[in-house]
Amino acid sequence: MNVGAESTLKRCPILGVALAVTDYEGLLRQMQDAAAHNRRLRVNFCNVHVTMLAQKLPELRRALNHPDALTVPDGMPLVWAMRTWGVKLNDRVYGPDTFELCMQRSEQCGFRHFLYGSTEETLATLRTRLRTLYPEAEIVGGYAPPFREMSEQEENTVVEMINRSGANVLWVALGAPKQELWIDRIAARLTVPVLAAVGAAFDFHAGTVKQAPDWMQDHGLEWLYRLVQEPGRLWFRYCYYNPLFVLKCACERIRGRKRAVIGH
Repeated sequence: MNVGAESTLKRCPILGVALAVTDYEGLLRQMQDAAAHNRRLRVNFCNVHVTMLAQKLPELRRALNHPDALTVPDGMPLVWAMRTWGVKLNDRVYGPDTFELCMQRSEQCGFRHFLYGSTEETLATLRTRLRTLYPEAEIVGGYAPPFREMSEQEENTVVEMINRSGANVLWVALGAPKQELWIDRIAARLTVPVLAAVGAAFDFHAGTVKQAPDWMQDHGLEWLYRLVQEPGRLWFRYCYYNPLFVLKCACERIRGRKRAVIGH
């Protein structure tokens, strides 16, 4: 397998995370090319929470900046931060929307999908919906891992299952940072060229979790919608990390320790 993410794409580092300067169509082209030519590509959808976790988890930062990785700005605050360094981006590259776009264009792009994550019930509902909405999308397998650490034998079985499926796109929905770290640890054992960490995409498209209205997403307020839905679980994430992100980005911009856009 040829490895290495596309070197011609430009990156804009935000708090040590090299974010690709691209849009949905650019990402889709990279995924299609990697799938067609058996080139390893790790797709990470980075929001404020992931960026801030990478500040204290060096292993996560390494995974996001891996040579095979294409880490895109999943949240509007990341896009706004990139714009302060002169990057011209109109919109974020949102994981659940990318998932939907890939399902829509599966036949055209030659994608064969394996779904890894969430629960058995959610996966069953998701596959039913995908068959209804996107009958040409080829779902070649799925697996809901247990909510505990898997044994070596169980993990070997899963790796074999994925490799034998014939998938060329593996969607991993374990939540951050677990999904990014899982991909980083297991990638060398997989033959699937495209590995994409998509967070809550399975739950959104299965209908088990509601997404924020478009106007809230467009104005960077999706965090507020989710906070109202799950205040007990998410209050610390948003009330602590969001202001800290703004402060750190302002300090980074004032210090001027990086360039607007760099080659990678």
